[in-house]
Amino acid sequence: MQEIPYKIYLEENEMPTQWYNVRADMKKKPAPLLNPGTLQPVTLEDLSHVFCTELAKQELDDKTPYFDIPEEIRSFYRMYRPSPLVRAYCLEEKLQTPAHIYYKFEGNNTSGSHKLNSAIAQAYYAKKQGLKGVTTETGAGQWGTALSMACSYFGLDCQVYMVKCSYEQKPFRREVMRTYGAKVTPSPSMTTEVGKKINAEFPGTTGSLGCAISEAVEAATKQEGYRYVLGSVLTQVLLHQSVIGLETQSALRKYGVKADMIIGCAGGGSNLGGLISPFAGEMLRGEADYELIAVEPASCPSLTRGKYAYDFCDTGKVCPLAKMYTLGSGFIPSANHAGGLRYHGMSSVVSELYDQGLLKARSVEQTEVFKAATEFARVEGILPAPESSHAIKVAIDEAIKCKETGEAKNIVFGLTGTGYFDMYAYQKFNDGQMSDYIPTDEELDKSLSQLPKI
Repeated sequence: MQEIPYKIYLEENEMPTQWYNVRADMKKKPAPLLNPGTLQPVTLEDLSHVFCTELAKQELDDKTPYFDIPEEIRSFYRMYRPSPLVRAYCLEEKLQTPAHIYYKFEGNNTSGSHKLNSAIAQAYYAKKQGLKGVTTETGAGQWGTALSMACSYFGLDCQVYMVKCSYEQKPFRREVMRTYGAKVTPSPSMTTEVGKKINAEFPGTTGSLGCAISEAVEAATKQEGYRYVLGSVLTQVLLHQSVIGLETQSALRKYGVKADMIIGCAGGGSNLGGLISPFAGEMLRGEADYELIAVEPASCPSLTRGKYAYDFCDTGKVCPLAKMYTLGSGFIPSANHAGGLRYHGMSSVVSELYDQGLLKARSVEQTEVFKAATEFARVEGILPAPESSHAIKVAIDEAIKCKETGEAKNIVFGLTGTGYFDMYAYQKFNDGQMSDYIPTDEELDKSLSQLPKI
């Protein structure tokens, strides 16, 4: 085996030319989305009222294994892709572990995260369709930042509903979006009917991704020439994000490395799904075996404490219903600093992989997450996003287990982005003012009792 460098770079011509659709290799497919009015499987016509037509087609296609990446999108990808797979030699040394730790770094672009992989694709299809603009939601702000960049590139209007606690905690992330021309509104707002309703039902709420989604969908459907785009959860997003896993797979093969475990943070499922999909495909085809681990915040534990059932994808109940692991569309998470993981449900694809036992899940408390983030930053030189740091926490835990057992496992995790706009959270941690919140069984039971009877 060749000596492994600190950073494994693929050549430009090694960048994927196609996205991978893991559903094509799943014998038991994710359950279909349901029309909220009829409770029947959604049609292309149904989805095309909300999404761009080509994206709606991608959403419904569970048979085509590979989709060609249009040259216009690949041209944009070349600005920052292929992204590096980094061997964390310094972290290994600090932990004194026999494990080999690798991370796929997706923060090497101006948006600071993996979100740009899908943002540019969705903006491209909107432009190709001749639309005026798009609306969306954002949690921590990475998706909104990425979409504002992509819309600026294609000359589209961009309207972003940002979860209120993140809007207040991350003013500079908000200003990056505005710099790229986006209009940013804290959610829930008083500018939409669903926002007014949520504010009346939950006075003083700090918001959630479910709330912001509802507002963005309403805004899109009430403006001619606009469509709604989403940064996570949907299978079209996981499709675009598969470039992460495909590049990781190629980089490991380049140096003859076989991963033992692959770890990703889990909110709605975009980064996690994109990272693990090609590896899950190998497992589904019987070609290889891996330990796939989803890491979610203990404050919003959809996989580890949720129910696998049909639920609304948004708090306002205007979006299609998805069968997923959910805490209930009415669940409002605490004002957790990992804003991008504040979603009540999980991607249908990720949920089905988890239900089939191909994926494991763990929940972690945020003070422990920030301890891991700080330890990583001090030896690896990158300040990680709070979301990414959930994966770091479990990677460190697994590396320490290897130290105890003497096993030299190959651990791969997704470093989804940087945390340079998350200094409010780091300040709270450094000042000893950060606390952990874990919802009680009673809170979850109350929310889950409101699930639609399907």
